[in-house]
Amino acid sequence: MIALSRWKIVLVVLALVFGVLFALPNVLPQRTVDSLPGWMPKQRLNLGLDLQGGSYLLLEVDTQALRAERLNNMVEDVRTTLRNEQIAFSGLGEQNGRISVFITDAAQANTAANTLRNTVGAPLAGTPGGRDVNVNLQGQRIEITFVAAAFNAEAAKAVDQSIEIIRRRIDQMGTKEPAINRQGTNRIVVQAAGESDPERLKNVIGQTAKLTFQMVDETVTPEEMAAGRIPPGSVYVPSEDGYTAGYVLKKRAVVTGEMLTDAQQQFDQQSGSPVVSFRFNGQGARRFGDATAANIGKRFAIVLDNKVISAPVINTAITGGSGQITGNFTVQTANDLAVLLRAGALPAPLKVEEQRTVGAELGADAVRAGAISIAIGFVAVVVFMLLAYGGLFGGTAVLALFLNVILLVAILSLTQATLTLPGIAGMILTLAVAVDANVLVYERMRDEERAGRPPLSAMDIGFSRALVSIIDANVTSLISALIMFQFGSGVVKGFAWTLSVGVFTSLFTALLVTQVLLGLWFRSARPKKLPI
Repeated sequence: MIALSRWKIVLVVLALVFGVLFALPNVLPQRTVDSLPGWMPKQRLNLGLDLQGGSYLLLEVDTQALRAERLNNMVEDVRTTLRNEQIAFSGLGEQNGRISVFITDAAQANTAANTLRNTVGAPLAGTPGGRDVNVNLQGQRIEITFVAAAFNAEAAKAVDQSIEIIRRRIDQMGTKEPAINRQGTNRIVVQAAGESDPERLKNVIGQTAKLTFQMVDETVTPEEMAAGRIPPGSVYVPSEDGYTAGYVLKKRAVVTGEMLTDAQQQFDQQSGSPVVSFRFNGQGARRFGDATAANIGKRFAIVLDNKVISAPVINTAITGGSGQITGNFTVQTANDLAVLLRAGALPAPLKVEEQRTVGAELGADAVRAGAISIAIGFVAVVVFMLLAYGGLFGGTAVLALFLNVILLVAILSLTQATLTLPGIAGMILTLAVAVDANVLVYERMRDEERAGRPPLSAMDIGFSRALVSIIDANVTSLISALIMFQFGSGVVKGFAWTLSVGVFTSLFTALLVTQVLLGLWFRSARPKKLPI
């Protein structure tokens, strides 16, 4: 086993080159890293919130608001369906989580119920022909309620969608590797390392960004609007355009934000003020073009999160599938809105339950403390190995351990895994595990030499017989790390990932690298006795 195979030497050299190349950017100034040739890696260790400072948010997905929105939309679906079928009704509304409507003509009650069963709600997954609502007929009154399991599944899906949308929004802000994890059934933990403006982060994350284009109901007079006399099918929406307090809009949206393909912050060619330009997909472009062509001279409103941000007059048909949103924007607010629109709307509002900020100075202190702890641990291991096994064998183990650290840093830099304080603890534990392997090998060598074995045989048996114990110890560590990575969250996953990588680097350096170094020494020295 101690034989010097060519593939072992080549593998150790390649590992050394790989480790140096990918770990080097971490010790070079940023200016030097930027000036490196394009073929050289430039990734650094991605420090977590506790090491470089940043913002921590605990968010709760408002599933009750999601339910209320679904019910409101369903009310309009019921109204439209019954009118299209020319079925007279009254008393349509939502109360206590259910929709109720009274069918005026008793002879049409069954027809109305059957029609609503086939049109209202969404198909129920796993149930052919089933829908996610129950439609019950009691005399002439129809009641519609959600299927409980279906809505719970939709709420869980909303949390998953929120996590992905939050990730896209933060990524477009330029924050690298945010830690975003589910907590419980409807909460989300966001850790954005390096984000120095938590209020901006909260605003960008927490804004639902539901964009709709709705026609203004021109039939409602200001007096009727002030008196609250809003016709069915319309709704009063407050305004932020600076011209009026609010508008009465048609409930049905002409186009929604889901049909946007792009949004960018730009400047208006005439006024030079910041605007947000947008572009629709094919379906959105057709619907927007048809709506503007049929309503020339009328006003349509651009509504963001139930607030009108602009209500221009349609002067001509807009058929190109693009346009721009004007308003009292600054460059940053226009850019933030573009980020929100590109990332997509949240399926439900988010409520900030907890907010914390870690200062950059605290993060720098944590980095220094972590570096000092690794240095102390490394020095302690070096002293122990040199005293216990001498300069040759102890020094060989130290060289292998040094390469272990380089490989560990290189792999963490390559994968851009977020390094946290628990991750540093995982690195320190890796050093100890790596030395354990060397101790097992060396002690076996001593035992074999005491038993009268020649040096080469003692070295060979030391590696081969200790291998089983070393693998057993590292496999159990790897299993523990995988369990923590699978079921843990946040910093626990960081610790588990660092420990997992450390298991493989430790096995490689403690066994293969040590074998190569000792094999080269034995080939040149041909000792009669092992200096161990």
